Amino acid sequence: MPGRARRVGGVPRKASALLLALAAAACGTEATSREEPMSAAKIQVKSTSFDARASIPAQYTCEGRDVSPPLAWDAGPPKTASYALIMDDPDAPGGTWVHWVAWNIARAELAESVARDAKLADGTCQGKNSWGKVGYGGPCPPSGEHRYFFRVYALDRKLELSSSTDADDLRAAMRGHVLAEGELYGVYTKTKKR
Repeated sequence: MPGRARRVGGVPRKASALLLALAAAACGTEATSREEPMSAAKIQVKSTSFDARASIPAQYTCEGRDVSPPLAWDAGPPKTASYALIMDDPDAPGGTWVHWVAWNIARAELAESVARDAKLADGTCQGKNSWGKVGYGGPCPPSGEHRYFFRVYALDRKLELSSSTDADDLRAAMRGHVLAEGELYGVYTKTKKR
């Protein structure tokens, strides 16, 4: 009928269009984009013991001393309060195998041979790897060459987590707090059968 607004789902068409516009505006508010950027800044992660995509020396694996390698990375953005790290092997036969989980790292580096303690003197905390142990567990592939990713996250806060924290728990706790991230990966092929 002329002169009457058409209805969509019981609501006049003009009112329906206005409601949709308001809902769309509410989903992408400026506050949300300021608090949680669409993509975190990138930081470069390095080791003095191996180059990116190169072989990890045996001393950092189950065939050697099985100690953590030295790592360093670019400082995070100005509001960085701490760093977190997850090391994993996506090539493991049963799915991704986690080798190391750490958070509340104060500096943009970790020295070689980090102690396997839940809390270190400098405040760094470590959680459980896929072996169910606290701290670092080196590469130990059953067969073939595997990739080992050291992922570092610059966070806007410190995290209150227990030593039973695993990689999934850490990822959940970091959600909405990552300011920058970067990764280094090396490869390893086991030479002996265990």
